[in-house]
Amino acid sequence: MPTPKIRHLAIFVRDTEKVAQFYQKVFDMELVGSKGPGKSQYLSDGYLTLAILPHSTEGSVPTGLNHFGFSVTDRAEITQRLVSEGVGEPTARPADRAYAEFRGCDPEGNMFDLSESFEETRRPDLVSANRAR
Repeated sequence: MPTPKIRHLAIFVRDTEKVAQFYQKVFDMELVGSKGPGKSQYLSDGYLTLAILPHSTEGSVPTGLNHFGFSVTDRAEITQRLVSEGVGEPTARPADRAYAEFRGCDPEGNMFDLSESFEETRRPDLVSANRAR
């Protein structure tokens, strides 16, 4: 049986359009669906879909996503885009992280990792150690 693959992630945000525009500008994601102004926005990188859902302060908010990661070919370019969007430069991740070198966030504080070359930079020794835990 083939390994299941994650095809979409969903995040709750206060301003769906602002956050959708951020991911389009910084990561060249394409808007593939929208429920309208202030409503859910759906972006894709051509493989994975990011659902940007409106947050409501009514009721309880379930425990959500901690972070997700982007594999990028030019971190300097992405960093420049992040800074121009007003969220600041990504910060270096500790050397003992298996998959990513830097951490950034969107305008609402949702965190993401950046790796210039996921396959070449991941550390198999750390991946194995993390699986053993």
